[in-house]
Amino acid sequence: MSRNGTFAIAFHTLFVAFMLAPLVVVMWMSLTPSNLLSLPTTSFSLRWFWAILRHSQFIDAFWFSILLGVLSASLAMMLAVPAALALARYRFPGRDAFVALFLSPLIIPHVVLGVAFLRFFTQIGMTGTFIGLLGAHVLVIFPYGLRLVLAALTTSDPAIERAAISLGASQWTVFRRVLFPLMIPGVAGGWVISFIQSFDEVTMTVFVATPSSMTLPVRMYHYIEESIDPLVASVSTVVILLTFLLMAIVDRIYGLDRILVGKG
Repeated sequence: MSRNGTFAIAFHTLFVAFMLAPLVVVMWMSLTPSNLLSLPTTSFSLRWFWAILRHSQFIDAFWFSILLGVLSASLAMMLAVPAALALARYRFPGRDAFVALFLSPLIIPHVVLGVAFLRFFTQIGMTGTFIGLLGAHVLVIFPYGLRLVLAALTTSDPAIERAAISLGASQWTVFRRVLFPLMIPGVAGGWVISFIQSFDEVTMTVFVATPSSMTLPVRMYHYIEESIDPLVASVSTVVILLTFLLMAIVDRIYGLDRILVGKG
């Protein structure tokens, strides 16, 4: 018996089409031979992809975004793992307050965070520094990693840890041989989501980035302010294709269901 009726299949098809339509339009516009943002109807051209090579600022911003995303996601997960262990395995006064504090960047508008970071960095003399930008990104993406690690710990059975301790294993051995393998789906998924959030962040970054530390989304934002040619569409298409390629490689090697859903 089919689990989904005709209405459910039609609804999900329309939903997926609605979500993918903007990506398809952007990729389609990147193939236009025109000098303006328009959908090609009679001919297609790769001229705007070759134009990327003549704009080194986009290439530099791309590699800077990669570096910033990798470092910020790694630091965020290094903080999320011990924080999740403390919140999931221990009960102490003020625990709920710490949970609310750690997750508060999810509910604070990024415009407010950007203004606050700009003011704070100006006061301590860190305006425009890479360390300041890295710290801001870590703070913004930290809740995403924390939530996924907490979810992995919540679904794991604490009895396994107690059994390992009763057999003589030390706390470090229990963490390394028992607990951390159970957390790997949450840690891996948290790192991927954190990296994506860091790479795509623009609202907060535009306040703290400088010409020497400008990410790709901010570079594209400033370029759109000055020009309306399809170069931004071609850059967006390259990022979209690289993202699909990365997800395919991860799915091939490790499995997206294990990372995002936690299946064994």
